[in-house]
Amino acid sequence: MRYTFDMPTLLLKPGREKSLLRRHPWIFSGAVEQITGNPQPGETVEVRDAQGNWLARAAYSPASQIRARVWTFDPQEAVDADFFRRRISAALKQRAVFGLSPLPVGEGPGARAVSDAMRLIHAESDGLPGLVVDRYGEILVLQSLTAGCEFWRETLADLLLEQTGAAALYERSDADVRELEGLPPRAGLLRGSNIESRITISEYGLKFIVNIQTGHKTGFYLDQRANRRRVGELAQGRDALNCFCYTGGFSIHAAAGGAKSVLSVDTSGEALSLGRENALLNGIKADSVSTGSTTILDWLEADVFTALRKFRDQNRSWDLIILDPPKFAPTAAQAEKAARGYKDINRLAFKLLRPGGILVTFSCSGGIDAALFQKIVASAALDAGVEAQIVEYLAQGPDHPVSVHFPEGAYLKGLVCVRG
Repeated sequence: MRYTFDMPTLLLKPGREKSLLRRHPWIFSGAVEQITGNPQPGETVEVRDAQGNWLARAAYSPASQIRARVWTFDPQEAVDADFFRRRISAALKQRAVFGLSPLPVGEGPGARAVSDAMRLIHAESDGLPGLVVDRYGEILVLQSLTAGCEFWRETLADLLLEQTGAAALYERSDADVRELEGLPPRAGLLRGSNIESRITISEYGLKFIVNIQTGHKTGFYLDQRANRRRVGELAQGRDALNCFCYTGGFSIHAAAGGAKSVLSVDTSGEALSLGRENALLNGIKADSVSTGSTTILDWLEADVFTALRKFRDQNRSWDLIILDPPKFAPTAAQAEKAARGYKDINRLAFKLLRPGGILVTFSCSGGIDAALFQKIVASAALDAGVEAQIVEYLAQGPDHPVSVHFPEGAYLKGLVCVRG
């Protein structure tokens, strides 16, 4: 049956509306029966079931397997500048409730804030699919990852400065996922002028230098904030090994928490150099005894897999090991190969862990869910020939919320394990 509608419309195949009725925001290409009109990439389209019943308004993405992402399930809600203003405002208010105000630490209604760096917009989970916005002091860093965000890019930039009062907005739309949307990478200053690429932020009283131009993601792993503090609490009196350390977030917290020693390993010499700067910024003399404590902080530029095997052959051991690897499996299609990588590093870590020692291990791979990750770690312990207990489950912080309708938003999984 052919339909005629007032605006471009995606008509779904019979039965393919079920996920939308559960308010999941993604519409895959295989669910689409018919497209009416001639929607442009990122343009708002209406979504209807096979009988023509209205379901949602979404951003159209002709190049992606995710053919559209829902903006709203409310038939009375237009997708316009006011729509985005309301969504941004709601996201900011929610973060203030958890002491994550966009105001500087210790000032105004956000006086409970633990950091002057936080995620302000977390894509689908904040009702803004494809939009990621992080704040570092007075600078916002934006990632536009979908055709819909690209379509509204200029409006979003204006509204973000309006709602936050930030001094400038820098764009880091250079993630690989843009290729799936048919979008080229883009990075550069979007609003404001004369900003520094290196920004110093505060986190639980510690200082970190963030390079918003060249750093991973938008410059720093804000999702691990609370987990870094937890590692600091666990580190006292322990020899610690931090793998995939990047710029030393976990390392600095461990040293500040009273670790006897911290060895930080990463493949990037540039990241390790910034880690040393972060150590000095916090009064910790890199590669030597720290000021006011006995922590010895060392840095090793090496492939983590190779280094762990070398440590095993040298019969080295630690009381605390942190594994925070990069994303091994962005999608479920890569899960099997990624599982082997996760098992390998966790097996080696268990072998390097002293009896009674603590392993803090993470996966940020969307293709590895929490249940599978736990099975991988259990299998690693079995192959290592050790007994272990899970004593804590860790996840991303409250500025990275997870919509109950979008479980894919729960991408960061962490386990705190104690070796028997």
